[in-house]
Amino acid sequence: MKKIVLVSTLVLMSLTSCVSKKKFTELENKNKEIQDLLNSATIKLNNCLTEKSSIASQLEYLKKNNSDLINSSKELTVLTTKGAQNLEKSLESLKEKDLKISRLQDALSKKDSVTLALVTSLKKEVGLNDPDININVEKGVVFISIADNLLFKSGSYEVSPGAKNVLGKVAKVINSKPDFECMVEGHTDNVPIKNTVLLDNWDLSVKRATSIVRVLQNELGVDPKQLIPAGRSYYIPLVENDTPENRSKNRRTKIIILPKIDQFYEMIEKEMKNLEAK
Repeated sequence: MKKIVLVSTLVLMSLTSCVSKKKFTELENKNKEIQDLLNSATIKLNNCLTEKSSIASQLEYLKKNNSDLINSSKELTVLTTKGAQNLEKSLESLKEKDLKISRLQDALSKKDSVTLALVTSLKKEVGLNDPDININVEKGVVFISIADNLLFKSGSYEVSPGAKNVLGKVAKVINSKPDFECMVEGHTDNVPIKNTVLLDNWDLSVKRATSIVRVLQNELGVDPKQLIPAGRSYYIPLVENDTPENRSKNRRTKIIILPKIDQFYEMIEKEMKNLEAK
C-alpha cells in the first residue's frame, strides 16, 4: 500500500508541472477517493480476517463438542444396554422370589388343609355335644381340652375307666395319622397338694400327663414315638383360681395334635433362607 501511495504522489508531482491547476485538483480528489476506498477495503479485509479466525475457533469448538456428543451417545448406549441387562436380571430375580413365595404359600395352605382335615376327623370321632371336651385350632395347631372330671378323681393321677372311652376316640385319630405327634399337657388349679406321694402341683400335672400317655400307648395302641407328656402345674390358668367353679375349669388335660413340623417347616425355613440370601 505504501508503494501505491508513493507512486501516486510521484505521478501527481510529475503532473503538477504538466497539467493545469484544475486538472491537478481533479486528480488529487480522485486520488483521495481511491485512498479512501483502499482504507475501507483494508478495514473490511482486517474484519474478515478477524471473523475468519473467530469462525475457525467456533468450528474447532463445534467439532470437539460434536465428538464429545458422539462419545457421550456411545457411553449412553452402553449404559442403556447395561441398564436393560440389569433390569432383566432384576425381573428374573423377582420371578424367582415370587416362585419361592408361592411355594411357601402352598406349604402353608397344605398345612392348613391338613389341620382342617384333622379337626373335622376329631370332631367326628369325639363329638360336638360334650361341654367338657373342647376342640379348637390355635396358631395352626389342634387342641383337645378335656375337663379334669372326665379323666381323674380329685387329687389323683389314676385315669378313670370312663375316660378311656374319650381317649379311645382320640387314639383312633392319632393312629390314623402316623406322621403326627401328640403332646399331653396336665394342668392343675392352685390348691396345694395334701398327699405324701405327690410333692406339689408340678408333680401332679406331670403324673397325670404320663398316666394318659401310658393309657394311649399300652391300652389303645398309640406308637410311643408319637407321644410327648408334659406338666404345666397351675401356671397357665384359663381363668382366675378364685372360685371353686374357676378352679374346676383350670383342672384340665390338653391334648395337642401336631403334624410333624419338619415336614412343612423345613421346606419353609429353607425357602426363607434362600430369600434372605438373594
